[in-house]
Amino acid sequence: MAEAADFQGTSPSPARRWLRRTGALLAGAPLLTGLVQLPAAPPAEAAGADASQAASDKGSVSVSVDTLTPGAPTEGDTVTVSGTVTNKGKQTVTDAHVGLRVGPLLNTRSGIDSVAKDSTDVQSVLGVEVGDKYAEKFDKLTPGVSQPFTLSVPVNKLDLGQDGVYQLTVALSGETSAQPWPQTLGVQRTFLPWQPDEVGTKTKTTFMWPLISTSHITAETGSDEQQTPVLQDDDLAEEISPGGRLDRMVALGKDLDVTWVIDPDLLASVEAMTDRYEVPGEGDTSVVGGHQSVAKRWLTEVQKAVADKEVVVLPFGDPDLASLAHNGTSVTGSLSHLKEASDVAPGTVESILHTKPTTDFAWPVNGAVDPSIVKVATSAGADKVIARSDTFEETGDLSYTPSAPRPIGGGTTAVVSDARLSTAFQGDMIKASASTLAVQRFLAQSLTLGLQTGRQRSVVVAPQRMPSASQAQTMAEALTILQDGTWSESQDLTAAAKAEPDPAATTRVPPASAYPSSLRKRELPRATFEQIGRTQAKLDKFKVILSDQSRVVTPFGRALNRAMSVSWRGRQSEAAIYRSGVESYLDTLIGRIRLIDKSETKLSGRSATIPVTVQNNLVQGVEHLVLRLTSTNPTRLEIDGDAYEEQPVAVSGGHSQSVKFTTSANANGRATVVAQLYTQDGQKYGEPVTFDVKVTEITATVMLVIGGGVLLLVLAGFRMYTQRKRAAAREADGRDHEADEDTDDPQNPEAAGERPTRESGTDTGADDPEQPSDPTPDTAPENAGPSGTGERVDR
Repeated sequence: MAEAADFQGTSPSPARRWLRRTGALLAGAPLLTGLVQLPAAPPAEAAGADASQAASDKGSVSVSVDTLTPGAPTEGDTVTVSGTVTNKGKQTVTDAHVGLRVGPLLNTRSGIDSVAKDSTDVQSVLGVEVGDKYAEKFDKLTPGVSQPFTLSVPVNKLDLGQDGVYQLTVALSGETSAQPWPQTLGVQRTFLPWQPDEVGTKTKTTFMWPLISTSHITAETGSDEQQTPVLQDDDLAEEISPGGRLDRMVALGKDLDVTWVIDPDLLASVEAMTDRYEVPGEGDTSVVGGHQSVAKRWLTEVQKAVADKEVVVLPFGDPDLASLAHNGTSVTGSLSHLKEASDVAPGTVESILHTKPTTDFAWPVNGAVDPSIVKVATSAGADKVIARSDTFEETGDLSYTPSAPRPIGGGTTAVVSDARLSTAFQGDMIKASASTLAVQRFLAQSLTLGLQTGRQRSVVVAPQRMPSASQAQTMAEALTILQDGTWSESQDLTAAAKAEPDPAATTRVPPASAYPSSLRKRELPRATFEQIGRTQAKLDKFKVILSDQSRVVTPFGRALNRAMSVSWRGRQSEAAIYRSGVESYLDTLIGRIRLIDKSETKLSGRSATIPVTVQNNLVQGVEHLVLRLTSTNPTRLEIDGDAYEEQPVAVSGGHSQSVKFTTSANANGRATVVAQLYTQDGQKYGEPVTFDVKVTEITATVMLVIGGGVLLLVLAGFRMYTQRKRAAAREADGRDHEADEDTDDPQNPEAAGERPTRESGTDTGADDPEQPSDPTPDTAPENAGPSGTGERVDR
């Protein structure tokens, strides 16, 4: 036991050697007594139990460490450990006690990993127990029953030596009926960093604090002026509500020296919730969301938290750089989406948080990189790529962890985060025991890293993208202890990237073959980028006809950015549903500008006008459209003297417009006509409308009949004119005759009643005999006398 308790690199003091020997004698005396009292041949059941226990690395009692304070003690502190012990076996444990044991100094980071891996192994070296004074005893532990414990030990009683990390073990010893002697039945190892004095050269530590969520907003918006956004669900409200994951991230991060790493899509989504928004209801209905106050409160808290802190902004939607590099670059237009997502990101953050963010960093999934990922990451303007040391491995013989920045050529810097520190908080942190162990392991790795060399280094911690609330709590606890500690000082990410690179550190980007297969299996497939490209092509064709393009381009552009998000990894079916929803809704909008179907049209005559109606069911007007009407048989039916005619179209929102085309027929029969909308650049828009025109040509016989009818009308008119003219002449002669009779003068030879004869020899008197050819008068004979009072005078 003395050898097991020796610290690496030190020699035990005489007092400690005496203590160890005394402990060994005390531990061996009961064992010797038990051996004397045991029967020569134990029962078979007991022998089987002994064999089973010996074969097991874990004891029959589970020990959990729920709290350890302070996490990094200094001189004069008292270390307090609390937790529970649970009898997992089938036999009652008697004469049990739980105590602390200080193990050897762990001076390597790999040594810490080994202890953490076998933290409950009762067969490993445990070290010497601090003493019974600081132990807690139990008369018995019943199977399946848990008992709490609390152990408090002054730090000077732990007999800690040189600075570094010590293995601290909580061990339960006791007896069972099958093995009636003192033995270790359960342990839990953790770590105790010991750096009581401020070090001369502190490690500069950068901790990235991510504010990232999954995609929530769809491409659909309301038809109102404000374009009410439609969310997939109301899950985001739960995350930002008090106690939610994102609420905890903000509440915890505001008191820490961290670099905020933010997806602008999250901010835009929460801002959309501050006003009217809708979420799907039952069936195809939508309901109005009701978390406006929650959204406003959360954004206000974020603004306060990031004030005077560095904010690094990711491209909008946090696109999956690795998936894009491996599966999307061969699809036309994919890189343009990344560029667009990068361009809109800083403006989004600045308008909401009122702070100017940093846009120089790209963050591939888990910091795994290869040359193609670096190329894609920098294509949108970033010149710093956040990698991780488990994929960006050292190829030299460095005995210490180098600083984060590595110049990798082309003006690009790989900022290599520390894998051990970055992955310390993964897993389920809901249990207090898991959280405590993670905190102590993080602190242990940080201190050991700092003691590796006298060179000052810049270390970056890049945790998981979307920590749970419990993981965020654990991160905050560890970081609080670290920032209050004696071996580290905070540094923002930009300063870490500008730190002097270690000349011995590798600058070679790992090849594509070294990319982790576990990550490659979860990448977005090529079909993702093909569908995004197809949707973008439809959007490009659609937007050119709109009077207000922003109402469509902005929501669909952001939705396509979200469709490339890292958050879809491992959620292929949900990702496909989201992308299909975006494309389907765009198809719906495109279909709202259409041609009205026409039935067969009959054309009687050589020319006619055919109307074609364009309907616009959008809220906004459309323009820059051309309607083409084409005759498939121009020898029978011409349109404006040719095979087709085009006319420009502009239709106000919610209206229809009829466009008229002049046609001419050359022969009888049926001719098929096709109406098709085009954009001004000649691209077809929407589905064509096809209909038949039945032509009936006018024959020569019909023309003769019509001509004869016209001639008869002319003759009838001439006859009526002649009759009226003769009637007028007779009326005039009658008036002259009456005038002659009224002048009865004796000196006038005509007064004797003689009638003079016209010189022409033609008698037109009223008493002349009627000629057979004279037309029958169509009016009654008029009265020759003066009209009486009230009589109608025909004129």
